[in-house]
Amino acid sequence: MRLFSRDSQASRGADGARRSWLAQATLAVVTLGLLTTAAAAGPADDDRKLDQHLRQRLSHSVDAAPLRVIVTVRPGAKQRGLLEALRAQGASITADFTIIDGLAGELSPAGVRWLAKHADVVSIGTDAPITVAGIAAPVSGTAANADYSVPSTIGLPEFDCQRTGPTLGIAVIDSGLANVPDLRGRIRAFRDFTQGGLPGLPQDPYGHGTHVAGLIAGNSSPTRGVAHGCNLIGLRVLDDQGAGKTSDVISALEWVVANRTPYGISVVNLSLGHPVLEPAATDPLVQAVEAAVRAGLVVVVAAGNYGVNPVTGLVGYGGTSSPGNAPSAITVGSVRDQGTTRRTDDVIADYSSRGPTWFDGYAKPDLVAPGHHLLSLASASSYLYRTYPSLRGPSTASGQATLYLSGTSMAAAVVSGTAAAMIDTTRSTFGATPPPNALKAMLMHTAFPMTAADGSPYDVLTEGAGGLNGAGALELAQAIDPRAPLGSSWLIAGVTESSTIDGQTISWGQNIVWGDNIVWGDAVYSKQAAWAANIVWGDNIVWGDSLRTLTTATNIVWGDNIVWGDNIVWGDSYAIHGTNGQNIVWGDNIVWGDNIVWGDVFIRVQQ
Repeated sequence: MRLFSRDSQASRGADGARRSWLAQATLAVVTLGLLTTAAAAGPADDDRKLDQHLRQRLSHSVDAAPLRVIVTVRPGAKQRGLLEALRAQGASITADFTIIDGLAGELSPAGVRWLAKHADVVSIGTDAPITVAGIAAPVSGTAANADYSVPSTIGLPEFDCQRTGPTLGIAVIDSGLANVPDLRGRIRAFRDFTQGGLPGLPQDPYGHGTHVAGLIAGNSSPTRGVAHGCNLIGLRVLDDQGAGKTSDVISALEWVVANRTPYGISVVNLSLGHPVLEPAATDPLVQAVEAAVRAGLVVVVAAGNYGVNPVTGLVGYGGTSSPGNAPSAITVGSVRDQGTTRRTDDVIADYSSRGPTWFDGYAKPDLVAPGHHLLSLASASSYLYRTYPSLRGPSTASGQATLYLSGTSMAAAVVSGTAAAMIDTTRSTFGATPPPNALKAMLMHTAFPMTAADGSPYDVLTEGAGGLNGAGALELAQAIDPRAPLGSSWLIAGVTESSTIDGQTISWGQNIVWGDNIVWGDAVYSKQAAWAANIVWGDNIVWGDSLRTLTTATNIVWGDNIVWGDNIVWGDSYAIHGTNGQNIVWGDNIVWGDNIVWGDVFIRVQQ
């Protein structure tokens, strides 16, 4: 499905016209306002503290079974007796967070209603089930040229973590890490949050985390990772079947922030998520991600694999999962690179989740990267390896087992490795680390605009700033000095604003999707307040004349339109089903409360 209009501006040339279209096109997307009940029939004020799932559960169910919830509270509320009051209500507190003002526990429906009336309670959300953002299904095809590898296709065939100082650490919050030969000696720490965060020997009974880690930092061909040689920190939050819960992911993020210095952690990979149930401002997982970024960590998140109806094959918008809706995270969609190092044959995978984000309408993903049919490490005893023999790849020379997996999980891992390479390069060059927002801007600025198989350009809600360009990102990381004073140019060397990969020269997109604006030009070349860690990505920043050349910020307009099959339904011509006014027809699909209904396929949030 291709939904776009073109706005040609000859004065900008072909590239400029294309960028103008991306910025000014009114995209036909689901009206996000429908996800909240109209004011006239809206929920009571207390109910507004509940996420979508809890609101429905309490209004339609007489089930008195305890509910797993995450509660965010006002600063100091826990010290003012809220914990004791909760226990008096029969609550079982399972986690008392410090990374956010909140806690997790089990509470009866009556207790949840009581808690919603408490003045110190900001929001109550479901401790939602977490799943991986990787697809374990048979895929066909092999590398189309002998030089193919993930690093080479993004232009980083020779990178290795530098040894000029402490080796950079990358935290992988996933199903664990198996102590396979290719990772042995580089797993600096391991904690199992399915068992309360206990330290122990590395393990990965499911197998997803090991695959992700291999893409990030694997050592050997044919599974050499992007940030070869970097250290890994394994944080297990998913069980033997690849399932987990949100509170464990928050606890893992909390551990990373507290232990980032002794383990040298600079990058966090989250190739997992759950359906968006509330705005980002109250989503506890999103807020934990934002807190990690404010602590100086680069957090890379999979966009999700909800981009296509598996029954009808229709592509749709609005499928970005949480925490991919975190403004400051680097949210990554998946590209089919066709098994070649060429970039001109790349297309975006249909399953890759598009924006905008539910409730908030944020522009996501931030960029897209190779994520389809990627070969990486496996443990022969893992669930994925045993259950899907069709996904097994060739063993390495040392007998290491491998798997082919697809999904935005894999794409996020590729970007995490690239981010680690950028940080390592900047540290080696300048002895300083770029702030997370600046690194995100560098990745966007150097990304290249992509086109579909029919030659039409992708819209910003499908590709973000464009396809990952590792060669360009590393070039820019070597040219930007983080030590420069605020307001000055921190570009200390000339850059070509194009990269050559597999003999092809690809131009950088040179745009940054900042909230509901696209910032064109040289914004990334000036050290600005926008790049500071304490700025939430997308907050209002005045892009002024302090830049090397004047940068323009163009508003993105989503409009009041709905994607309905292959048709565009304009204005208020939408169909609502059910009695609660919160269901939206989307082709053959209905987004209904906490369920995405695709034909007979339900992606459901359950207790």
